[in-house]
Amino acid sequence: MNKVKIVFFAGIATLGLACTSTKSQQVTGDRTIEDQVILKHAFKDKFYIGTALNLEQIWERNAAAISVVKAQFNSIVAENCMKSMYLQPREGEFNFKDADRFVALGEQHGMHIIGHTLMWHSQTPTWFFIDDKGKDVSREVLIERMRKHIHTVVGRYKGRVHGWDVVNEAVLDNGELRKSKFYNIIGKDFIKLAFQFAQEADPNAEFYYNDYSTAIPAKRNGIMKLVKEVLDSGIRVDAIGMQEHNGLDNPALSEVEKSIVDFASLGTKVMVTEMDISVLPHVNPNMGAEISETYQYKNELNPYKEGLPDAIAKALASRYKDFFKLYLKHDDKITRVTVWGVGDGDSWKNGWPVPGRTDYPLLFDREYKPKPFVKDLIELAKQK
Repeated sequence: MNKVKIVFFAGIATLGLACTSTKSQQVTGDRTIEDQVILKHAFKDKFYIGTALNLEQIWERNAAAISVVKAQFNSIVAENCMKSMYLQPREGEFNFKDADRFVALGEQHGMHIIGHTLMWHSQTPTWFFIDDKGKDVSREVLIERMRKHIHTVVGRYKGRVHGWDVVNEAVLDNGELRKSKFYNIIGKDFIKLAFQFAQEADPNAEFYYNDYSTAIPAKRNGIMKLVKEVLDSGIRVDAIGMQEHNGLDNPALSEVEKSIVDFASLGTKVMVTEMDISVLPHVNPNMGAEISETYQYKNELNPYKEGLPDAIAKALASRYKDFFKLYLKHDDKITRVTVWGVGDGDSWKNGWPVPGRTDYPLLFDREYKPKPFVKDLIELAKQK
């Protein structure tokens, strides 16, 4: 692919696709031009800057997107291809083609590689929970299926994938454990067992609990209780992942900050794992990422089909800056900030919770050009 040389003027509109070549760097004082305009360089002493990749990007079929990934980010996570329904669609039949490609891409470009996700109530194949007669399997059978899946997947990438989302979204907004199939058949021990099996497969990787709407006080407390129980049993939880699927008005930054501080008080790292900021009307402001909640399309729920008004663009910029100020304030606790997609056109928010909408939730637009406020985020990092 062609590499695009960066010329940095007063605005970031000239940034284009961002530079992937180190040969065109120009030194200004003790900083290169790249250091001034590249996210991963600006935040290199603070935390990893990551993004989620879809299959088009993993297989490098989208040249514009992958150019941005290589230039701007130093951590990657697969949006879907490492979930159990894709890795083991039928019992004992593993398909690692896409996952192998994802890990190889990360290694090729020196990325911090995240595996997502080992155990989740959603996107787990039905066979996991039933026998050949369609009845729920026993506790012992499901535990063995968990063990085999986790050992096989984590073991395959031992020493290559740096961290894993081991358990995803096991706590409800009210702080209670989700009554998933894993919970109903095994009990709450499935969470501890998942972390145990992952650590058996690769003792040197990091292992995370990951969830959305972590700023809701009851949910925060439920997550802390869960993680503390695992830690007290002698099993590691290296970090708590705050997904951060946010809106322009919700959640309150003060509650996000409290979650960062409280989670870190357990002795774990804190990571922002799936960040996006929707500008669209939200039917339920506390929905976070509860994918079971969907709504019919209405025109009034999709007001920006033809582009983003200046006032909304400014509100989005302000919101992103406020979050990054908060993350920088707590860069002693936060070790990674990952945005959930490369460009706006890739975002899952275009299809959820209402299908067929046009959202603008990411750092790069539909042409993979950086939004004007990206330069402000870089300035914040330089000032810290």
